[in-house]
Amino acid sequence: MKKLINWHANPKLASFAPFVLRVATGLVFLMHGWQKLQGGIPGTAAFLGMLGFPVPSLFAMLLIAAEVIGGALLILGLYTHHAAKILAFVALVAFLTVHATKGFFAGSGGYEFIMLLFAAAISLSITGPGRWSLASALGKK
Repeated sequence: MKKLINWHANPKLASFAPFVLRVATGLVFLMHGWQKLQGGIPGTAAFLGMLGFPVPSLFAMLLIAAEVIGGALLILGLYTHHAAKILAFVALVAFLTVHATKGFFAGSGGYEFIMLLFAAAISLSITGPGRWSLASALGKK
C-alpha cells in the first residue's frame, strides 16, 4: 500500500500519455459516429432538425464524417491538431444544444461526459499527437 501511495510517474513514460489520450478519445468519437452512421443519416438528420439545425441532412453528414474520420485520425495520430479542433467544436455544439440544460451527470443526459471529451480534444489540439503516433513515425510535425 505504501508503494502505491508513494508512486511517482516515470518521466520516461511521459511521451506515452498523448498516445493513451488520443486512442481513447478517438475511439469514443469514432464509435459515436459509427453508431450514427449505422442508424442512418435520416435518423441523425431528424434529431438535428429537432434541435433546430438548418439543412439537417447536410449537418448530419458533416457530423458523422467529423466523428468517424476525426476519431480515426486521432487514433492513428495523423493531422491531430486539425482533427482535435474539429472534434472539440463537435463537443462544444453538443454541450450547448443537448447537454447544458440537463445538469452535470451523464445519467440524466448531463454534460459530464461531453465536458471530458471537449477537454481531451482541446488537450490534444495543444499537445499534438506525441511520439507514439503515425505522424511521428513518418517524421511529420
